[in-house]
Amino acid sequence: MKLLMGLVFCTSVLGVSSRSFSFLGEAYDGARDMWRAYSDMKEANYKNSDKYFHARGNHDAAQRGPGGAWAAEVISLFSAELR
Repeated sequence: MKLLMGLVFCTSVLGVSSRSFSFLGEAYDGARDMWRAYSDMKEANYKNSDKYFHARGNHDAAQRGPGGAWAAEVISLFSAELR
């Protein structure tokens, strides 16, 4: 829900332009990178490997651009709240 609210907020702040669509695309791809890292962590099933996969997901998402970095930050903060 927070991710959706953040996307709506960023869209309203940035306005509807090609730049905001680029940001949203980067955010979506960044979230997908985080999900892929999470799935790989579950598949690997190694003890204490969560830090590696979390760092890998953050890195991959941040490489997407500002939207990906934002998505990685939001997902990281949200996952920290769940612990």
